[in-house]
Amino acid sequence: MNSINSEEQNENGTSPQFEEEELQNTSEQEHKKNEQADDVSSVGKTAEESNNSDDSTELSFNEILLERDEYLNLLQSVKAEFDNYQKQTKKRITETRTYARGEIVEKLLPILDACDAAVSHGAEDVVAIRKALIDSLENEGLELVGKALEEFDPSIHEAVSHEPGIEGEERQVVSEVLRQGYFWEGKILRPAMVKVRG
Repeated sequence: MNSINSEEQNENGTSPQFEEEELQNTSEQEHKKNEQADDVSSVGKTAEESNNSDDSTELSFNEILLERDEYLNLLQSVKAEFDNYQKQTKKRITETRTYARGEIVEKLLPILDACDAAVSHGAEDVVAIRKALIDSLENEGLELVGKALEEFDPSIHEAVSHEPGIEGEERQVVSEVLRQGYFWEGKILRPAMVKVRG
C-alpha cells in the first residue's frame, strides 16, 4: 500500500497532489462545458443566420420573379403595339397604292371618253383600242357603271335629263348612257351621266 505521510494529508484527509488533480479535472470539465456552450450558441447563431439568409434569398427570389413578370408584361405590351403598328402600316400602304392607282386611272378617263365618242361617231378602228384599254384596266380593278335599262340609282348615276315613263313601269330606269361611269376598287370613281325614264 502506498504510504502517505501525515504531513502530506490535509484536514480533509486528501493529499495536496490529489487536490491539484481534482482542480485540473474540474477546470478541464468547465472548459469543455464552455466549449460546448460556445458550440451550441454558434450553432444557434448559424441557424439564425441561415434563417435570415433563407429569408433574404426568398425575398430576393420573389423580387426577381416580380421583376421578371414586369419585364414580361412590358414585352407583351410592346409586342402588341408593334403588331398593331405593322397592321396599320400595311393598311396605309394598301390604301396609298389604291389611291395612287386610282389617280392614274382617273387621268385615263378622258382618253376612254374620247374613245367612246369616236366609236359613237362610227370610228370602227378605235373599238379594238378602247376594248384593250378597258380590259387591261378591268384586270386592275376598274368596273363600268351605267347600262341602259338598269334601275336608276342616284349614288352611281347622274341624271341630266328626264323623259316620261311607259305605262305600267313603276320604277325609274336609265334609258340612255350619255357618259360612262366607273368604279375603282369598290368606290365610285365617276358617276355615269344618264337620261332617266319614268
